Amino acid sequence: MKNANNRYANGQTVNIKETGEAVTILKWQYVKNMKRYSYIVKEHPGTFFFEEELQD
Repeated sequence: MKNANNRYANGQTVNIKETGEAVTILKWQYVKNMKRYSYIVKEHPGTFFFEEELQD
């Protein structure tokens, strides 16, 4: 479910800016102390990405 403040929703396909790889958002969460959203993607479940590392 997409929140008004985060950019990407669960199940949405996005690209990793650095590699251009297409990935699917598996889970997102707000990191309160950093005031940013982090995303776990289906293709790399052991790694998280911040919004600025992803693009539509």
